[in-house]
Amino acid sequence: MRKFSHRLFGLFVGLLLSCSIVAAEDVVLNPAHPDRYVVVKGDTLWDISARFLRDPWLWPDVWYVNPQIENPHLIYPGDVISLTYVDGKPRLMLERGGVVKLSPEMRSSPADSAIPTIPIDAIRPFLTRSYVLDKETLDNAPYVVSFGNEHMLGSTNVKAYVRSIEDDQQTRFEVVHPGGAYKDGDTGEILGYQAQYVGEGTLQRTGDPATVLLTRMALETVIGDRLIPINEELALNAFYPKAPDGPVNGSIIAVLNGVDQIGQYNVVVLDRGANDGLTPGDVLTINHRGRLIRDTVVERGGETVRLPDEPAGNLMVFRTFERVSFALVMHATRSIHVLDRVLNP
Repeated sequence: MRKFSHRLFGLFVGLLLSCSIVAAEDVVLNPAHPDRYVVVKGDTLWDISARFLRDPWLWPDVWYVNPQIENPHLIYPGDVISLTYVDGKPRLMLERGGVVKLSPEMRSSPADSAIPTIPIDAIRPFLTRSYVLDKETLDNAPYVVSFGNEHMLGSTNVKAYVRSIEDDQQTRFEVVHPGGAYKDGDTGEILGYQAQYVGEGTLQRTGDPATVLLTRMALETVIGDRLIPINEELALNAFYPKAPDGPVNGSIIAVLNGVDQIGQYNVVVLDRGANDGLTPGDVLTINHRGRLIRDTVVERGGETVRLPDEPAGNLMVFRTFERVSFALVMHATRSIHVLDRVLNP
């Protein structure tokens, strides 16, 4: 986690030191903003930003950074964030030890105690597993055909017989259960397929079928489950909130937390991905899709009318695949639903 903290905040400060797209004088303050705020354990950078700004992802545009300080990015419980003005423009500064600093500074306490950008625990399970597969990968993946000792289902320490694994270059696999298709919210085009995490397996013998010992099972394995090579390079992503680099017009097409109504800190799937220019950290506005109603007025009775879309909150993309993305709902002003729209903030 220490390495992750350094990477996350390191990338964040890189953004702070780059040229801001929005001028500080154009940033709108939260009408109820405090003049100062003491950071407490459990805070996130997003939460603190929201106390001061109407749009928390614009934090970099008002953070007063001193590039002479090495790694000026770690913020800890007990630090004080103060709102001030420089040349008439709002700025946020850090007070530490009673002294106002132009930016956060390194100190001797471990990086693990620095506050994260967003609630990492809400997205941790979705950062390192496959979850989305294209049809070719799904069709060509080895799959379970039977289990050892006449088991009907596979669990931890049970052997699975798999068609087929012919070489031993890869010995560790992720077992996934093929799910439904992810489809474009407007066109219905298939963008990828769900891959529900089941557990892991270790190759014991190559062949057709090969023998795999099931380990760390979160669910029972069934015949037909696929094996995907574990990508050892997958790790916790480092990201920071920002507006997308280009125009985005998409939809929420699924929710990953097993809930019907979507609210704050639920993880959702978008029908836009890396191929559409989305990157981890991109913040999008959520618009509740207007209902289609029937006009009952006599003169035009029978016509259908689409009601206007209405703002419902915002979300932040934290993982992208080629054609879909995972995002965390950061703020909700009303219930959010599958097929609600996502747009540039």
